[in-house]
Amino acid sequence: MIEDVVVEPMTEEFILWRCLHGGPLSRDTIDQWSSGDKTPWKRYRDRNTAFLVKLTRTYGACAILARDGDRIVGHLRFYPKSVCCKEGAGGLCLQQDFPASPAEGFSDSDFLEPAQIEDRTLVVHCLMTGSPQQKENPYQRKGIGTCMVNALIEWAKVNGWERIEAGSFEDLPIIYDITGSAGHTFWEKMGFRLVDRHPHPDLQDRSRFGEFIKALEEQAKSIGIPPERATDRLVMCLDLT
Repeated sequence: MIEDVVVEPMTEEFILWRCLHGGPLSRDTIDQWSSGDKTPWKRYRDRNTAFLVKLTRTYGACAILARDGDRIVGHLRFYPKSVCCKEGAGGLCLQQDFPASPAEGFSDSDFLEPAQIEDRTLVVHCLMTGSPQQKENPYQRKGIGTCMVNALIEWAKVNGWERIEAGSFEDLPIIYDITGSAGHTFWEKMGFRLVDRHPHPDLQDRSRFGEFIKALEEQAKSIGIPPERATDRLVMCLDLT
């Protein structure tokens, strides 16, 4: 099964406008959701599709996809750092509202053309294989994430980018199980180096993320990592020049 997975840049032919939290997606299923689901999917679809299409037309791609037959089973989303820093970008999460996500109408703003960008850095926003929330995930720990990162590195070199940055965490099981991220060891194996470490801005509020923070701290203690380091954001960087 895994040997049949195809890894390639996302094109306008199929825009993956939401993530794989509910499992793999295809043309037939991406616009389907439970009638009782209160998530504003139609609004997210319109907002995200416009944003991702603009990125694709401006820069050539903004995601690497892993495809098993007609199903998308993995994705790696990446954005120019200049886009991440724009007013209205928010956290660029596609399944939340601003400020965690792009503001409504963000895609209507002016994006720098590639030749105008001075800081030629790509930022990895989300890396996911299969669904981290499914009890059984046959696509995890099969090398698909590694293949997607390698594809990004090659794409970035061909298209004149000079660096790739990725946020990471300590190597805790929960990071791989339920988030669209990875521990720092994964990135180190791909040639990335640690360039910064600071408290993760989204993981300092126990009133919002108390259970998740507690799980991070407990897992950290169990393997000898100081619990206060469990909520740190580790910035990894790969120089391409």
